[in-house]
Amino acid sequence: MLTTIGFDADDTLWQNETFFRLTQDRFLQVLQDHADPQNLRARLEAAERRNLDYYGFGVKGFTLSMIETAVEVTEGRVPASVIGDLVAMGRDLLEHPMELLPHARATVTALSGEFRLVLITKGDLLHQERKLAQSGLGDLFDGVEIVSDKTEATYRTVFARHGTGADQALMVGNSLKSDVIPALQAGAWGVHVPHEHEWAFEAAAAPVDHRRFHVLPHLGALPDLVRGLQG
Repeated sequence: MLTTIGFDADDTLWQNETFFRLTQDRFLQVLQDHADPQNLRARLEAAERRNLDYYGFGVKGFTLSMIETAVEVTEGRVPASVIGDLVAMGRDLLEHPMELLPHARATVTALSGEFRLVLITKGDLLHQERKLAQSGLGDLFDGVEIVSDKTEATYRTVFARHGTGADQALMVGNSLKSDVIPALQAGAWGVHVPHEHEWAFEAAAAPVDHRRFHVLPHLGALPDLVRGLQG
C-alpha cells in the first residue's frame, strides 16, 4: 500500500538548472579574455565538484566556485570588479522569481489529502524556503525536508518520520542519482521525470528491470501512475 509521496523541488516542481546555465554563460563571457569557453566550463565544473563537501549544493557554493575558478584561470590577477560581477550573478540567482514547471500545481493538488506529501530537496536553506513560499504549494505538503544530500539513509529517515516507512512511499524527481536510485535502495518506489537540462553531477544510469522504477514523460502523468500502483 502506498501512503506517502516525496517530491523533489528543483527541476521537478520548478525551474532551476536553466537559470544556472544562463549564469554560467554570463560567467564564460566575463572571463572570455582569460581562457577559452570549453576550458572555463571544465574548470568551473571541477571546482563545483571539489567544493561540494565544503559548501554543499546550491547558489552560494556555485558562486564561490565561480570566484575560485576566476582566481585560478587569471593566476590571481582577476580584477576586483570581476569578483563583484560574479557576486552579483549569484545574488541574481537567489533573487530570480520562482517559475513552476507544467503540471506541478495540478499534480500536487490532486494528490494532497489522499496521501502524505513530503518535499525533499537539497540546496541553500533560505533559498529553498523562499522558493517554496513563492510557489504557493507549501500548504499542500505535510512535511518539508531540506537536506545536505540525498542518500538511502536520508529516504529511510524521512519516510519513517513523515509516513509509514520507505516501503510504503514513492519518490518522484528529475535526478536518477539523487531522487530515484537512493529511494529505490531504501525500498521505496522511484519515479523519474526527466528535465530538459541535467547537471553533470546528477548523471546516472537508469535501473534495469526494477519493479519499483518508473519513468514518466511529465509530472501530470503521476496521479494515474499512483492510482495504478494502488490498484
